[in-house]
Amino acid sequence: MKLIAGLGNPGEEYAFTRHNMGWLSVDHLAQRFGLGKPQLKFRGEFWRAGFGVLLKPLTFMNLSGQSVREAFDFYKLAPEDVLIVYDDLALPYGGLRLRAQGSAGGHNGLASVLGALGTLSVPRLRIGLGSGPGSMVSRVLGHLTAEERELLPSVLDRVEEAVEAWLTMDVQKAMSKVNGPSAP
Repeated sequence: MKLIAGLGNPGEEYAFTRHNMGWLSVDHLAQRFGLGKPQLKFRGEFWRAGFGVLLKPLTFMNLSGQSVREAFDFYKLAPEDVLIVYDDLALPYGGLRLRAQGSAGGHNGLASVLGALGTLSVPRLRIGLGSGPGSMVSRVLGHLTAEERELLPSVLDRVEEAVEAWLTMDVQKAMSKVNGPSAP
């Protein structure tokens, strides 16, 4: 049983903002896997899939750990069975990095998850937002540009490939595939 949680913020004002890349990824996966409409549970929207569960916390980004913890406890998971998908300003737009563990790196949503689970040993898939004009807050809460929206389907396809690697391979092999020199 695996749990894939995409981080984001609820509300129309946050739809298609860069900070909601985790949510966009989960929506993409749910559509690709043909999972239909989500159910409400664990303070979020979730879908049952063959591998386990997809989850979109509805708690707002900075409290995402509450939702993830509820699903984690309900399914009696180990930390290595959870994949957190979220945005990262440190990577170029659309760049991906899969890691088996580590700090939150200043990301409040991931910090909430790590705090709620009580460990740094939680796999995560970072999706690059790239740098741009304005403050960090205006960048992450800003809406995707026309160019970024045009590139979004290919980014989400690569997220899907990375998730499938995490689901089907040893985490080190999955990291090599996603993060390797041939990775876009």
